[in-house]
Amino acid sequence: MNFKDFLSKIERYKALELGGLEAQFKMAPKLRLTYNKNKIKANNPRKAAVLALFYPDKNNTTTLLLTKRASYKGTHSAQISFPGGKIEQNDINLQETALRETFEEVGVASSTIKVIRQLTDVYIPPSNFLATPFIGFTHQRPTLTKNHEVAELIEVSLKDVLNDEHLTTVNLTTSYMKNIDVPCFKIDNHIIWGATGMMLSEIKELLK
Repeated sequence: MNFKDFLSKIERYKALELGGLEAQFKMAPKLRLTYNKNKIKANNPRKAAVLALFYPDKNNTTTLLLTKRASYKGTHSAQISFPGGKIEQNDINLQETALRETFEEVGVASSTIKVIRQLTDVYIPPSNFLATPFIGFTHQRPTLTKNHEVAELIEVSLKDVLNDEHLTTVNLTTSYMKNIDVPCFKIDNHIIWGATGMMLSEIKELLK
């Protein structure tokens, strides 16, 4: 999608009803489907926020930023995600958390980002986080600088996100599951699944 076309639809994106859990669950691993609202509440999850950031590339094509997490001894080592993290005491709200984390992880200043809207919360069982996604944009491709938490910056076109040909299923083994088939987006050989895949599914339903 041309970035000018993307900008022309922003007011529409703000007004549309969100796909919510129905859209997210199209890309949800079976593990996630076992958690209802009451079970999530009983687990008293920690709060976090992430940002899906759109901007034009050098050809003025609408582009979305993802990150590959650095390898570490933890639940989400080397997985693909949106910039984001847990809320901190000085954050006014979760939107500020998403913007602060985006600056810390990929170097994009909050003053250059226009937030379009908040999306549906996603519960992440392995780490017991309830993550709130936001979508936003910058008018120009930002200068990206990753910190120690980020191994790789991944830029994908919105066109690829909206293309059903990039939906598939893969068999994965992680620290908390073995040989499990999970739905995912496969874009430029990157496997986008789990909470990030669920968020991306709702974004796809909203923007398509």
